[in-house]
Amino acid sequence: MPDQDQQPPRRRPLAAVRSWPRWARISTYVACGLALALVVGVVTVSVLVRRPLPQTTGTAELPGLDAAVEVVRDEHGVPQVYADSLTDLVMAQGYVHAQERFFEMDVRRHATAGRLAEMFGESALDSDKAVRTMGWRRVAERELAIVAPRTRQVLEAYADGVNAYLADRSPSELAVEYTVLNASGLGYRPEDWSPVDSLAWLKAMAWDLRGNMGEEVDRALTAAAVGRQRAEELWPAYPFEEHAPIVGQGAVVDGVFQARAETGGTRLPQRPGWTAALRSVRAALDAVPSWLGRGDGIGSNSWVVDGEHSETGEPLLANDPHLGASMPGVWMQMGLHCRTVSEACPLEVAGFTFSGVPGVVIGHNADIAWGFTNLGPDVTDLYLERVVGDGYRYDGEVLPLRVRTETIEVRGADPVTIEVRATRHGPLLSDVDEDIAAAGDGQAVALAWTALEPSATADAILAMNAASDWDSFREAAASFAVPAQNLVYADRAGHIGYQAPGVVPVRKSGNDGRWPAEGWRAEDDWTGETVPFDGLPSVLDPDEGFVVTANQAVIGPDYPYALTQDWDRGYRSQRIRDLLAAEIEADGGLSVEEMLEVQRDDRNPMAATLVPYLLDIDLPRGYASDGQRLLAGWDGSQPADSAAAAYYNVVWRTLLEHTFHDELPEEVRPDGGQRWFAVVSRLLGAPEDRWWDDVTTDGVVEDRDDVLRRALLEARDELTRLQSLHPEDWSWGGLHSLELRSPTLGESGIGPVEALVNRGDWELGGGSSIVDATGWDAAEGYAVTSVPSMRMVVSLADLDASRWINLTGVSGHPASGHYTDQTDLWARGETIAWPFSPAAVEDAAADVLRLEPARTE
Repeated sequence: MPDQDQQPPRRRPLAAVRSWPRWARISTYVACGLALALVVGVVTVSVLVRRPLPQTTGTAELPGLDAAVEVVRDEHGVPQVYADSLTDLVMAQGYVHAQERFFEMDVRRHATAGRLAEMFGESALDSDKAVRTMGWRRVAERELAIVAPRTRQVLEAYADGVNAYLADRSPSELAVEYTVLNASGLGYRPEDWSPVDSLAWLKAMAWDLRGNMGEEVDRALTAAAVGRQRAEELWPAYPFEEHAPIVGQGAVVDGVFQARAETGGTRLPQRPGWTAALRSVRAALDAVPSWLGRGDGIGSNSWVVDGEHSETGEPLLANDPHLGASMPGVWMQMGLHCRTVSEACPLEVAGFTFSGVPGVVIGHNADIAWGFTNLGPDVTDLYLERVVGDGYRYDGEVLPLRVRTETIEVRGADPVTIEVRATRHGPLLSDVDEDIAAAGDGQAVALAWTALEPSATADAILAMNAASDWDSFREAAASFAVPAQNLVYADRAGHIGYQAPGVVPVRKSGNDGRWPAEGWRAEDDWTGETVPFDGLPSVLDPDEGFVVTANQAVIGPDYPYALTQDWDRGYRSQRIRDLLAAEIEADGGLSVEEMLEVQRDDRNPMAATLVPYLLDIDLPRGYASDGQRLLAGWDGSQPADSAAAAYYNVVWRTLLEHTFHDELPEEVRPDGGQRWFAVVSRLLGAPEDRWWDDVTTDGVVEDRDDVLRRALLEARDELTRLQSLHPEDWSWGGLHSLELRSPTLGESGIGPVEALVNRGDWELGGGSSIVDATGWDAAEGYAVTSVPSMRMVVSLADLDASRWINLTGVSGHPASGHYTDQTDLWARGETIAWPFSPAAVEDAAADVLRLEPARTE
C-alpha cells in the first residue's frame, strides 16, 4: 500500500462541469466592461448591481390598467397577483415577470429568433444559423394568427405589461447584465416585447423536449462505427414485464381509447458518406442553446394518488420536472387571481410559470391540479437527401428545393447571409455546417418536426388554467400540440386521471422513426395524418388508485399506434410505484410528507445488479480492496455523504470507459444513464461478449472480469487522488456537486463577473435515472448537469397545505435576496409553504405593491 504522500496513478483530467455553447463565451467584451466598472470603484459597482431591483411595496403606475391590481409577495418573494379583469391580471403578470426576469426573457427571445449574435458576436453564429434554418420565429408568427381570440388578447395584454415596465427604464435599471454589456460598447437597448416573443419561447420548450432526434443521430453514428447489429445492442427494447407502463388498462376501440376496454422489418442505409452530414446535424443540435437541458437526465417524475389511498381522504398530486441546471432556474412561482371568478375573468390559479409566457404552466387552480412529464413521442425524423443542383431526388423525380435567404446581424462584424434550403420533408439541417453545404457531394440531411407547423399550444395553457373538471381539462389538453407531455390530473371532487396529448405523426411502412430515413423513397414519408387525440391513452380513476409517470412507456406493446420506441426504460417509474405500494400497504394512505419523501428517494436501481459482480472480483487485501469492502454492506442509496456511493459511481464511470470508449465515437460515448443500465445488465451475463474486449490492446482479449477488476482498482486510485487516502473520508456529494451558472456572463471567463452571477457549489446525493434525479454525464465527469427543477405536492383536501420549492428563487437579479434563497432548502430536500386562499396569502404577505392605472390630467 502506498504511503500517505505517494501519488497514485493519474487518470485523465475530468471534463468541465458542463459544456455551454460557444455563444456564451463573451470574455473579450465582458473584460472591457469589467475594466471600466472597476475604475469607478466598489461603491458605484454596488449601486449599479442593485439598481435593477424591483419595487415591491407602495404604489406604481401601470398604464393600460382598467383598475388597481395588487401584487402580494411572501418572504421568498413569490408574487400573488389580484385583479378585476383578465387583461389587467395578465398585464400585471407581464409587468412582474419583467421586474424579476427581463434579461432572461430578452436573451431567450434573441435565441428563439436566431439573433444571439447581435448581442454576443460571432461565437453565437452557429446557434443563429440553426434556429434560422428551422425558422422558429417564422412558425411563431403564423401561430399568432391561429390561436383563439382570447389567447391573442391575453398575449397582447401580457406584452403590454412587459412594455410598460420597459418604457421609462434605462437598460441599467432593467438588469446588471446590460450594464456590463453596454460598458463594453454594445450600446444596447431592448426592443418592445411582442406576443410572438412569447409564442417563440414555446418553440424552445418544444426543441428541448423534442423526443428521439438525438437518439436517431446517435444510432446512425454508432452503426457507422460498429455496424447495425451491434448498434442495436446499445438501444435495448423496453422491458414491459419488469417496468409497468403508465396506463395499465384499456384499448383502442373504433379509433377511440377506452380505459375500460379489454384488449381485443426496418433498415438503415449503410452509406458512410452520410456520416459527415449526420455529424453536422449533431453539431447543429449542440449549438442551439438548451434552456430546459438535454441528454438522458432530462425527464420528470409525477404521480397522483386518489383519496382512498391518501391520508387526507382526497387526492394528492406530485411533480418534479428534471431539467438542466441553470441560473436563474427556468421556473418562476406565481399566483394569478381574479378577485371575482367569472367567464370574463376565469383565473384563480397558482403554480410554476415561464417568464415570457402568460399563465401558469404547472400547478393548480381552485378546482383541479395537474403535473407534466415529458411523453417523448417520436415527432422528428431525419431524412437523408440526395441533392442534385437546385433540386433533390424523390420518388424517381428531381424536385426543386425551396430556398430563402436569412441575414444575421453580428456584433463587431459584418452581417452574415445564409441560404436556407428545404425539401418536402423540411429544412436541410446539415447546411448549418458550411463545409458540408459547400461540399457539393449531393448528400444532405433534412429535418421533419411537428413543431415546424403552427399549432395552438398557447390555447392549452390558458384553457388548462381555467379548467374545472376532467372534461374541461381534456378539452384543454387537446390543444397541447408540442411538446407532448404526460398529464396527470386530480380534482377536488375526488377524481384522478391521466391524459397523453400531442401531435404525433403516423408514418408509412418504410419508416419506424428510429433511424434516418431515405428521403428519396415515398414509402419513408409521413402519411400526413396524426394519431387522433381520442385515440391517445387516457384513464380516469384507474382501478389501482394511482397513476405514475416518469417518462416510461405510456402503454403496452399491443397499442395500435406507434408513439415511440425510445422510452425511458422505467427504472424511476417502477421504483416510485413500489414505494407508493409499500406506503399504502403499511399505512393505508399517503401523507403530503410521505409524497415528498418519495421525491427524495436516492436508491440507485443499477447497484443491486452490478454490485454482486464487483464483490466477486478477487483483489489484494488492503489499499486495493478498501473501496470494494464499502460495497459489501451498501444498500444502493446515494446520499451526499455516502462513501460507498462515491466509490460505486467512480467504478461505474470507469467501467463504461473501458468497455465502450475504444469502439465508439466521442459524441456517442456512454453518459451512464438508464439506457446504459440496460446495456450493461445484459453484458454482465455474457462475460465473453466482444464489447468487453479492448480493441486497442494487440494480442490480448479482455473479458468481463478483466474490465471489472480494472474499474475497481482505478476507482480506488481516482478517489485517493480526488478526495482522500482514507475511504471513510470519501463522499458522493464531494464529487457530485451543483454549480449554478448563468449561460451568458457566467461563462465569460472573467472571475469577478462570474462571481457576480454564478452560485455554488452544493454537494448533492441522488444521481442519473434515480428518483432524486440529479443527473451527471459519465462521459464528462461527476458534476451535476440536470436536476429536479422544482418539486411540488398538491393536497386537494386543503390547497393551503400544499408544498412547493424552486431550484433557485423568483428573481433573476444577482443582488436580490431571492436569487437563490430557495436553493439551500431545495438541496436539503425541503419545501416551503404554498399559500393559495386569500386568508393564507394575506397571512404570508411580506410585501404588497399596488399597481394603478396611469393618472389622466
